[in-house]
Amino acid sequence: MEKTEIQQKVKNVIAKVLKIKEDEIPDDGNFIFDLGADSLQSIELVAAFEEEFNIEMDEDKALEVQTVSDAVDFISEYLT
Repeated sequence: MEKTEIQQKVKNVIAKVLKIKEDEIPDDGNFIFDLGADSLQSIELVAAFEEEFNIEMDEDKALEVQTVSDAVDFISEYLT
């Protein structure tokens, strides 16, 4: 899967979980500071990413991911 495709899916998931528009999600946006995610939503994001990409991530490491671009890189590691 291409990084651009992963990025699009990541933004789609973020938009659904955080109830914001995809075009309001910057590539380097911080989940907490820029997008307003709280700790519960962070856990929901991890679960949604796992479901969207049909992967099982290390939850502790996944929760350390802070930005959209980091999430794309993190998820792409599971898809290679």
